[in-house]
Amino acid sequence: MDRLVRSTFELFAIVKKIIDAGGQFLSLAEPWADTSTSTGRLMIAVLGGLADVERDLIRTRTGEGRARAKLRGQHMGRPPKMTPAQTQEARRRRKDGESVADLARSYGVSPAAIYRTTA
Repeated sequence: MDRLVRSTFELFAIVKKIIDAGGQFLSLAEPWADTSTSTGRLMIAVLGGLADVERDLIRTRTGEGRARAKLRGQHMGRPPKMTPAQTQEARRRRKDGESVADLARSYGVSPAAIYRTTA
């Protein structure tokens, strides 16, 4: 369920569209997920709600982990492609009129990286 939708609301919206179109939602992997029966509809609602709660818990735990990592001074995300010295040099060369494309080629990065660096 948690891979099908991001919230219980979205799950109900998808199931409603299927039913309104004259079909029934039936999972091939989970025989209990069948909207043609009242028990199946109940199970979809309960497990969809549990998936929604689990998603929120994952988001909360991930956020707390990121906050702890930042407090320890850990960098989040990908490591920079350019060293601080290269960044300073690129800024100086850009001020001297060198083109973004030339700088990007010389450092082996994309033009967007040069724009971000020299902004």
